[in-house]
Amino acid sequence: MPKLRIGVLPDDKPVKVTTELPASVHRDLVAYAEALARENGQRIDPAKLIAPMLARFMATDRGFAKARRTNHSPRTGGGEG
Repeated sequence: MPKLRIGVLPDDKPVKVTTELPASVHRDLVAYAEALARENGQRIDPAKLIAPMLARFMATDRGFAKARRTNHSPRTGGGEG
């Protein structure tokens, strides 16, 4: 099995956010948490994976990185205006 992208989770002060997820996304989070437990023995609540996954996504999004460098918010809709 390839190494998972999410490793040991940092102990950071959380900010509470409430959201709804599609059932399929929740099932995938549960499966990821199970895989993480098998890989490194770290049992974790699947909901705790959401923040590091979002952080990883934003860290690797080139458009977002460019917008942050130029001090602008990324535009939605993909159009120039």
